[in-house]
Amino acid sequence: MELTHFNRSGKAHMVDVTAKADTKRVAAAEGRIVMNQSTLELVKKGQMGKGDVLGVSQVAGIMGAKRTSELIPMCHVLLLTGVDIEFAIHDQIDELHGSIDIKAIVKTTGKTGVEMEALTAVSVAALTIYDMCKAVDKAMVIEFVRLTAKSGGKSGDYVRDEI
Repeated sequence: MELTHFNRSGKAHMVDVTAKADTKRVAAAEGRIVMNQSTLELVKKGQMGKGDVLGVSQVAGIMGAKRTSELIPMCHVLLLTGVDIEFAIHDQIDELHGSIDIKAIVKTTGKTGVEMEALTAVSVAALTIYDMCKAVDKAMVIEFVRLTAKSGGKSGDYVRDEI
């Protein structure tokens, strides 16, 4: 497999996608933030001191997707046509902890995929939850951030096999 982000001199460069055709691109990513059950209760009841944790996190995830090219050096600036962030709350994953699963679906029609935008959306949403809850729970853990599916482009479709 050829690494495309290096030029003939071995230096990093942005891949030239000029000749590629525009196609519909969709990517989905997921992640999780684990926290104390008492912290999760505050989130669910809207009693966290900084405000509506999931509402702010949703907006932050969307903004993160839109700004991915500013964070990841070789990402192209993309016109995103859709970004959706979903949350699933799990009250008890063990005796002491609950979690919030985060899913992002990002869409565009263009010359390059939106995998990085979906992964960034999940990461920024999780980091925002952490930021808004850290005053009461510094032991939160962000985990399992991963691409779960993508479609479009030369490499075709991908769906993650769960282990």
